[in-house]
Amino acid sequence: MNERQVSLEYVNSIVHDLQKAFWDERGKGARFRVTTVGRDYFLNKCLPRIQTKEVEPIIEVIQQVLREEGIVAEVSHRTEDKLLHVEVRGCLHVPVEQRLVSKGVEPFTCIPANLIVLAIEEVLDRPVELAEIKVENGACHILMVLFDARPTFE
Repeated sequence: MNERQVSLEYVNSIVHDLQKAFWDERGKGARFRVTTVGRDYFLNKCLPRIQTKEVEPIIEVIQQVLREEGIVAEVSHRTEDKLLHVEVRGCLHVPVEQRLVSKGVEPFTCIPANLIVLAIEEVLDRPVELAEIKVENGACHILMVLFDARPTFE
C-alpha cells in the first residue's frame, strides 16, 4: 500500500466542517455525542501502555503517546479535589477550535481530552465528564469532573 501524505490544513478544514455541521444540527447537545471520538486510537495506541491504576501516571502515558505521534507538544494537568484541569499546548487541531470560536461556536470536543476520559473510565472504572473547553493563547484549557468509582457488587 502506498503511504500518502495529506496536508494538515486539509484535514483540519474537514474536521472543522464536520464539527460545525454537527454543532449547527445539535448545538450544545453535540458535546455529549462526541465523547468517544478517538476510541480506536485509544484502544490501539494508549491502553496497551497503561500499567497503573492511578490518574496521574495514566495522563502521563496519554501525553507520551500524543507527543511521540506529533499530535501535541505538551499536556499539563493539576487535580483539585474532583476537578481535573488539563492544558494542551501545540495541538495539531487547535486551528479547528480557533475557527469554531471565531464563528461563535464554543469548543465542544478535544481528542486529547477524550483520550484522558476514555483512559480513566476504562482503567479505573470512574465516570468523567468533560465540563468545559476554552481556547486561549493557542492552548486548550479543559475542565473535567472526576466522579467516584462505580460501585461493584461482590
